[in-house]
Amino acid sequence: GHMAPAADMKWSEQAMKESFYMTNMCPQNHNNNAGDWKDLEELVRDIARKYGNTYICVGPIVSDASVTIGKTRKIVVPQAFYKVLLRQKSDGTWTSIGFVMPNEAGNRPMMSYMVSVNDVESMTGIDFFPNLPDTVEETVESNFEVSDWTI
Repeated sequence: GHMAPAADMKWSEQAMKESFYMTNMCPQNHNNNAGDWKDLEELVRDIARKYGNTYICVGPIVSDASVTIGKTRKIVVPQAFYKVLLRQKSDGTWTSIGFVMPNEAGNRPMMSYMVSVNDVESMTGIDFFPNLPDTVEETVESNFEVSDWTI
């Protein structure tokens, strides 16, 4: 599956072509890719249209327990995938939300995948928004308000 969706690259023929590079893809359960993950991609696209400037980070979650495919290249199959979003609200404050989706078939409500950005940072070891002032970053990343992300 694509990490940055091809459907988000319609603004440029070159961007569309580059979205099919293997550096933008991970082994993904087909049912997940065509189901809940697709629904999340569409939700995030709608959020970006509604709110404008939205920072989006996406990627695989792997560990030493992750399995590999292929005899020569041994490509790691992620155990899950994440998306984290950050945007500034009209009152000037910031809000964020995270999603963690297991790399398996599922048909669950989107709310079941919602987590704080801090939760995703703990799973991945990535500091997603380090340029925010520390006091803002800690507050914004430690919780989320679903109502900030309704479309």
